[in-house]
Amino acid sequence: MSKVQGLERKGSAPSVGLPLAAIAAVLLSQTAASAPAKAAAPGSAATSASRDYLEVPMPPGFRVEISEAEGPVFADEKGRTLYAWPARLLRNGFAGEQKGTPRCYDEVLKETAGLMSPYPAGVLLPDLDKRPSCTDLWPPVLAAEGAEKVGKWTIIERKDGKKQWAYDEEPLYTSVLDKQPGDVLGGTSRRSRGDGPVIRVPVSPPPLAPPGFAVTTTVNGRLLSTDRNYSVYTPENGNTCDAACLQRWKPVLAPATAKPHDEWTMVTPSPGVRQWAFRNQPLYTLEGETQLWSLQGSDERGWRNVYVQTVQPRPSSFTVQDTLAGQVLADSRGMTIYTYVCGDDSLQQLSCEHPSDTQVYRLAVCGAGNVEQCLRNWPYVKAEPGAKSDSRLWSVMTIDPSTGHLAKAGQSGAIDVWAYRDRPVYTYIGDVQPGDVNGAGTGEWRGQRNGLKAFWVRDDYFGGTL
Repeated sequence: MSKVQGLERKGSAPSVGLPLAAIAAVLLSQTAASAPAKAAAPGSAATSASRDYLEVPMPPGFRVEISEAEGPVFADEKGRTLYAWPARLLRNGFAGEQKGTPRCYDEVLKETAGLMSPYPAGVLLPDLDKRPSCTDLWPPVLAAEGAEKVGKWTIIERKDGKKQWAYDEEPLYTSVLDKQPGDVLGGTSRRSRGDGPVIRVPVSPPPLAPPGFAVTTTVNGRLLSTDRNYSVYTPENGNTCDAACLQRWKPVLAPATAKPHDEWTMVTPSPGVRQWAFRNQPLYTLEGETQLWSLQGSDERGWRNVYVQTVQPRPSSFTVQDTLAGQVLADSRGMTIYTYVCGDDSLQQLSCEHPSDTQVYRLAVCGAGNVEQCLRNWPYVKAEPGAKSDSRLWSVMTIDPSTGHLAKAGQSGAIDVWAYRDRPVYTYIGDVQPGDVNGAGTGEWRGQRNGLKAFWVRDDYFGGTL
């Protein structure tokens, strides 16, 4: 029985006859392979903290923390992760920050900007009496008097007259969601697509990888690829690649000037051939592979993807289920788990997906504004009494189901629920059997801006975001 991240697939069954009303499921069925997906176990076994980064000069008071999902990240003197807000073009204009130009201030914006959704600009935002400013959620990293630039670390002047640190000209912030060193709960460097908000991105030192390689954050860990984003693979159990094997698996060659360093070495499979190896694992690409960041090479017996760092196992009560388009994380019954994503359409692009945020958007999507209907349609994934997780990405939080906000200590009627990156996860009433993903893409623009998305453990079969 195959495994994904230490989880056995239980009761896997492909979904059939998906309702046409489930938009995302229809799209999946049109693009999926005809056979159920095979589990792909992460390749490199490095689940512990990894120091695979290039040391760069830093001003006093800054340091590097190793996070579970994002790997090495820059942090301030208290260990709080540093974030940037890179500009990106949305449907109707740019959001985020141009280099050297902070746009996050203490002003409380009251109207939509009309950047993402089909709604026009000028619509009043919800809960204005409780609405935070940008700096309430994203405190700028201010420079002390007399601070001086170091390398890519520079100091820029804000329009309020304060001095703010920047890295590579990107203004830097911390997140109020991060509570301890190594937390990266405010944003992510994972690839995003579609009509979603412009998210904040943790700022990291360069990876300690030779030229020609790249490292990408995925839900399973930090995936190693070529600099053209094609996955690299290694044989399992020390197997070698013979002449027949080399017809399909191409060694990743090291130039004559390359030298071994840290965990990077070379092997010589034949005279005159210098092949890259990572952690003593020879590296290959799969001939003819067209999907970027693919996991499909690991479907072939004896081969696996290579990860610089993998995440800790998910809660033991969860399962992994096959669907028409890949694999999803599921609860103990095999029902697909969904995450809620939301960013408001103001110029500040503030989150509306955390329990501390307004719940107006979530209730509109999950129950047409009705709390009881929302709880029926999208029930929380409840945590067993005393449940804990070895992964910092997963936690148990106590929710007031009548509001969707965090419950107060000892509050009557509160429930303990599982949360991923400090956001509760859900199942969907319309899923009948394991492998159903009928709720995927519920919400605005297939759930990209304000809606619910299936928790894909693997979705590279249809080119999805990992």
